Amino acid sequence: MVNDITLPTFERHQRILEQLTLRGFIRVKDLAPALGVHEMTVRRDLDALAEQGLVSRLRGGARIAEQASHEIAYHLRSASNTESKARIARAALELIQDGDTVALDASTTVLALAKILGSRSVQAIVSSLDAANVLASQNVPFTFIGGTFNPSARSFVGPLATSALARLHADKAFFSAKGVTVQSGFTDANLLEVESKEQLVKSAQMVIALIDHSKFGKQALTSIVGLDQTDVLITDRRPDAEMLQALENADVRLIVAQE
Repeated sequence: MVNDITLPTFERHQRILEQLTLRGFIRVKDLAPALGVHEMTVRRDLDALAEQGLVSRLRGGARIAEQASHEIAYHLRSASNTESKARIARAALELIQDGDTVALDASTTVLALAKILGSRSVQAIVSSLDAANVLASQNVPFTFIGGTFNPSARSFVGPLATSALARLHADKAFFSAKGVTVQSGFTDANLLEVESKEQLVKSAQMVIALIDHSKFGKQALTSIVGLDQTDVLITDRRPDAEMLQALENADVRLIVAQE
């Protein structure tokens, strides 16, 4: 069944990249019915993704572009749970006052906050290329942390980044994580990113976690901080009873972002 208005373009692109990640190569004639669109629409989508360097066009279809795995992974993260991230970001903005210095990690959830930070008169500390570009477009003054480039998060990490963060002091630090559990607190998979997040948290007077509901109950490779080292947790759905009790015990303020 063909219905070109069923899915928005960004969602079609996300599904195409998901299929390519799983299968490596996919044909236009297979994608069209799966997406419910005409083959011409699929060809335009593939051409657009090829222009971004994410896929390579072949006769009748496409495959993942060489050296593009990090970019595809970031693209998929950026396109996931966008409405939840926007709600969380709006709730986070309410905690920011004019004159604050805010530290932002390189997560896509915190990037949603960076996109609306121009409505406040603040100074920012960032290590994310995308956050830097977003803040520059809004004329938000910021300090950019250098270091070794991490393509999976489009950020700068390593000893240069952590040493720079150790010399800076923020009023409020905003971070996200791959998972959060009662036992392990906030966790992430990339050790270098965790080092940067740890130092970013240490630099701030107030620590605020931005976590969408899909992260609860998940545990990644290594801990960033425990619940008791966090002041505020902003999410889009109320967590289960065990987590609620743990947050209360750790004196963490819970904010559930409303639609």
